[in-house]
Amino acid sequence: MAENSEPSYDDQQEIEELISSLPKRKGWHSSGLTLYQNFWYSSKFLPGVISFQRHFLARDSDVLIVSKPKSGTTWLKSLAFSALYRAQFNPSEANANHPLLYSNPHALVHFLEQKYRGQPAGQVPDLTGFANPRLFATHVPYDSLPESIHRSHCKVIYICRNPLDVVVSLWHFVAQVDAGDRAGGWSSMEEFFDNFCQGIDGYGPFWDHMLGYWKASQERPEKVLFLKYEDLKEDTAGNLKRISEFMGVPFSEEEERNGVVEEIVKMCSLSSLKELEVNKTGRSISSFEDKSYFRKGEVGDWVNYISPSMAERLKNIMEETLSPFGLTFRIN
Repeated sequence: MAENSEPSYDDQQEIEELISSLPKRKGWHSSGLTLYQNFWYSSKFLPGVISFQRHFLARDSDVLIVSKPKSGTTWLKSLAFSALYRAQFNPSEANANHPLLYSNPHALVHFLEQKYRGQPAGQVPDLTGFANPRLFATHVPYDSLPESIHRSHCKVIYICRNPLDVVVSLWHFVAQVDAGDRAGGWSSMEEFFDNFCQGIDGYGPFWDHMLGYWKASQERPEKVLFLKYEDLKEDTAGNLKRISEFMGVPFSEEEERNGVVEEIVKMCSLSSLKELEVNKTGRSISSFEDKSYFRKGEVGDWVNYISPSMAERLKNIMEETLSPFGLTFRIN
């Protein structure tokens, strides 16, 4: 597909009128949530989603990381970046100049809807200057991705996580970021959980988000790689090799002998990233502090926060919506 290097422009008024006409619910930003194409989006971020959807031109060499929020996005970004660009940036401990040591993963792998949202009114970003292969990210559901992504041969890597852990991680994230902007938000974990179970949260319902990419990965395995956070935790090195091969940059036998895989795994671990000074201050995305992306990252931590009755409700939803399609999660 030919790329247009000239800036494109949205009909800003049309987008604003469209958003104003859509169903609304309260959310953890005071702007609330808006229902668009059967998914709930932060009203604050939706203009960027629509602009991205209308104007992004994919290249066949692009790699796109996708997730529902709080499913291991930051970790996957760091792993994919380190593997894809390892020829330019040696991941060895001796390399003190590796970008991950002085830049947050979200500053290195941009969310496309945020890039489009962050432009002057009506203007969209010119991404043609990015060298191949380009590595981007998004939270947008599969069916709502730009047509250029569906038509191209670009690669999509999707990561999901046990919804029980996702809802807890989301709640903690909500509790610590932009507390002053939560006037329209949920008042308690129980209320937040209830809305999550109804599918009313950012980029929800979670089951439709997961199933869109799950089905695509089965229909087009050369196009969509589907990962589970729990599997990545259990065998990070093995899955990193799988990710690299899928991106078209498999590790050589020499690299494996020299411990390159292990170097990347170590550098990108939550414990390593969390201790870096760059991840303790600043905002790679204007709405969120970088430190908010690093909490526990544990599998099964939900048992410390969710009551048995709440857990049973969510398990039943997972059984009804995901299991019929063969998508299951191990429950501790």
